[in-house]
Amino acid sequence: MLVGFDHADDAGVYQLTPETALVQTVDFFTPIVDDPYTFGQIAATNSLSDVYAMGGKPLTALALVCFPEKGDLEILERILAGGLSKMIEAGCTVVGGHSIRDEETKFGYSVTGVIHPQRVLANQGARPGDSLLFTKALGTGVISTAIKKGVAKQGWIAAAVKSMTTLNKAAAEVITVARVGTGVSPVQAERSSAVDDKRPTTNDAFAVHALTDVTGFGLIGHAREMALASNVSLVFQSACIPVLEGALDCIHAGHIPGGLKANREFAECMVEYDASVPADIRTLLYDPQTAGGLLISVSAQDAGPLTHALQAAGVPAVEIGQVLPPAEPLIRVTS
Repeated sequence: MLVGFDHADDAGVYQLTPETALVQTVDFFTPIVDDPYTFGQIAATNSLSDVYAMGGKPLTALALVCFPEKGDLEILERILAGGLSKMIEAGCTVVGGHSIRDEETKFGYSVTGVIHPQRVLANQGARPGDSLLFTKALGTGVISTAIKKGVAKQGWIAAAVKSMTTLNKAAAEVITVARVGTGVSPVQAERSSAVDDKRPTTNDAFAVHALTDVTGFGLIGHAREMALASNVSLVFQSACIPVLEGALDCIHAGHIPGGLKANREFAECMVEYDASVPADIRTLLYDPQTAGGLLISVSAQDAGPLTHALQAAGVPAVEIGQVLPPAEPLIRVTS
C-alpha cells in the first residue's frame, strides 16, 4: 500500500509490480442540477478527478446507482448517458456497476486507474518556497444551493456547469508528462532509501511536489490536509483566487450550503486572515466544490513555466499562494 487513508489523500494507491500501481477511488451523490444528462456528466467528472489528483490515468469504472422503484427510467437512461459521455472523453471503460432501489436518486462511480509507483503525486510533499497553483474557480457549492432554491441566474448556472463538467484530464497530463525526473516521489521516499535506476525521467521537467483536488472540504479544507501531511504552512492571496460568476452574489443572498458551514466550523480555527480580506471571500474559501480544480505545489522557479503550459493546454491555472515553513497559524489569508 503506497497511499492509504492516513493523510486523507484523494485516492488509494496499491503497488502491483515495480512498474505498476493501482489508483482506486469511489464517489457518488444526489443531483445538484435539474438536467439528468448534465448530472451524469458532473458525477463522472467528479469521480474521475481523484485519479487525476494522484497523477494517475483512469482505466475502468463501475457505476453506482440509487433510483426510485417507480421513477422514470428515461431519466435514469439520461443520467447514465451523461456519465458515459465523460468516461469516453477520459478514455475510461465502464465495465459494469450496481443499482439499488432508493427513494432518493444517487449516482457516481468507483474508478480504477494506474500509475508508476515512483510517479505518485500525493497531498504530502509540499516544500517551503513552493508556489501554489489552482486550476479552476471557486463557487460551485453556493451556486448549486441557489439552483436547488430555484433562484440561480442562467449565467451562474452555465459557469458552474462548465466548471463541473470539465475534466481535470488536461491539467493532469501537463503536470505528469512534464513532471520532475530526478528522485522518487514523496510517497516512495518514505519507503525506500535508494532510488531505482530504472525510474522514469523527463526532459524540461517541472518540480511538482504535491497535488490534490479541491472538492467537498473546500479550498481551506484540502489545503489544511496538504499542509498537515507535508509539515508546512500555507499563505493564500485572496485577490488571486478565481471566483465563479454569481458565487459572491449567492453568498450575499444567504445561499450557503450545510457543507460550507461544516467545513468552516472544522477548519477555520487554523486560519488567520488579514483585516482587509472581504467577508464574502472568507466564506467562499470553505465552499464545498463538486469536480473542483487541482491545487498544485510546485517549485517557485517552475511556477511560471507550469502556469503557461497549463494555460496553453486550455487550463485557466493561476498562482494563488505559497508554501512556508511550519508555523502558526497553519494557513494565512492575505488580501
